[in-house]
Amino acid sequence: MRILFFAQLKDATGCASAELAVPTLMSGEQLWAELLRRFPALEVHRRTVRLAKNSEYVAANAQFADGDEVALIPPVSGG
Repeated sequence: MRILFFAQLKDATGCASAELAVPTLMSGEQLWAELLRRFPALEVHRRTVRLAKNSEYVAANAQFADGDEVALIPPVSGG
């Protein structure tokens, strides 16, 4: 699974993307647990970040598989 980080999430993780091996389906909660294990600095952003799977926003109960591309989308401000 490829994980993409944007804006302040890129700064928090120190990278723009990461690879995550997923042997079985993973819930959003399991995905977050693994991301926080690898990148503890994401904890302060978790409440405001949306997950997108394969270029589409997903609900909190989404399931993730090894071939998915997951983007962590921080809040966006306009102007």
